[in-house]
This record gives sequence, C-alpha cells and structure tokens, in this order.
Amino acid sequence: QVQLVESGGGSAQAGGTLRLSCEVPIYSFTTYCMGWFRQTPGKGREGIAYLDSQGATNYADSVKGRFTITLDNRKKFLYLQMNSLKSEDTAMYYCAADLGTRPYYCGGDWVADYWGRGTQVTVSS
Repeated sequence: QVQLVESGGGSAQAGGTLRLSCEVPIYSFTTYCMGWFRQTPGKGREGIAYLDSQGATNYADSVKGRFTITLDNRKKFLYLQMNSLKSEDTAMYYCAADLGTRPYYCGGDWVADYWGRGTQVTVSS
C-alpha cells in the first residue's frame, strides 16, 4: 500500500509564502508522474503543478510564476513552494503520484493512482 503524506500547510498573509512537502515512497522507481492538486468546498479538484520522471514540469495558469514544484529524490520528498500567495489560494492541497508508470501526459486530465490525505492552506488578505 503506497501512502503519500503531506505537511507544511497552515495560515499565511496575502503576499506571503508557504512550502508544502509530500513524502513519496519513490524507492527505485525511475518512471513516475507526480503532482499537486487543490480543492475548495463546492468546487472541483484543480491540478496546479506536475513533475515527471523526465524532468518536465507544468503549471496551471492560476499559479504559474508563483508556485514551483520540485522533487528531492534523495530525501524522497515532493515540494510545492508557494510565493506571492493570494486569498484565492485558500484550499485543501493534495499530492498525488503514479509510480513505476506515467500517463501519456503528466498533467491536465491525469488521474493519479496514489493520493495523500491533504493539508489545509488558508491565506488571509
């Protein structure tokens, strides 16, 4: 059973920063797709940042230029650095992964095999 565990959520002021972490059991997998998603009550889940085993990253327009997804393979952590936070970034954030495989496109409509339980981010203006 693969378990992803997020941490680092909390409260921040608009314009501030937060960094989310997700412990990922990468082991010896050389093929993967990983991402960060967020969801607010009454809204669907939004994919915001993706990273694949070829090193490609892509971002939703809503976070492009403000958020950065990175992978510390040695420490087996997926990070989401969030800068210039806005009140509309308030949401539950989830990390997700496919390990040992990757979709045709790591992003967009990709539905991951494994999900974390989420960490809350609240941004006040």
